[in-house]
Amino acid sequence: MTEGPYDHADSCRSAQNAAIRGFIRYGFRWSWRIAAFVTIFNCVNTGLSAYRDKVAISHFGVAGAVTGGLFRLNLGLRGMIGGSFIGVLLGIPVGALISGLQALTGEDLYEQKRRYRRQLYESKLQQWSEQLQLTDVVVEGMSEADRESAEHQAEKISQLLQLPRNPGPPSEE
Repeated sequence: MTEGPYDHADSCRSAQNAAIRGFIRYGFRWSWRIAAFVTIFNCVNTGLSAYRDKVAISHFGVAGAVTGGLFRLNLGLRGMIGGSFIGVLLGIPVGALISGLQALTGEDLYEQKRRYRRQLYESKLQQWSEQLQLTDVVVEGMSEADRESAEHQAEKISQLLQLPRNPGPPSEE
């Protein structure tokens, strides 16, 4: 059996071309299904986490059950129950893995968000108190200016009162 130098390369190229044709032919069909699956899973998981204000492994299980049930709804009640069961079985290990990875970093995303909100609140509170102090300084300056102005105006009035009176209008007799 004689093989030329291009036989292996040609067979690899033929396999790659078949894979590319498969991606082109079936890629769109799989991409929208995967996108819908991930969107439903993340929406349910994030909604539960936001509602309960914590991250729990059970949220991943419920999200898997809802997503699996919805994707097997076309098979009837038994298909929906089976899809939900498989979703729970796959969602719980995923939740454990993600929670474990977040525990290794020291804080999960919700704790990080709470810390960020607390820091933002404290910085806004500090800015507000600085603005209040500035307002107090401006108000004190205005009241001092009013007192000085009132004293100055009182002096002017007393000077005007010490001036001789103007002669009255000539009388017509």
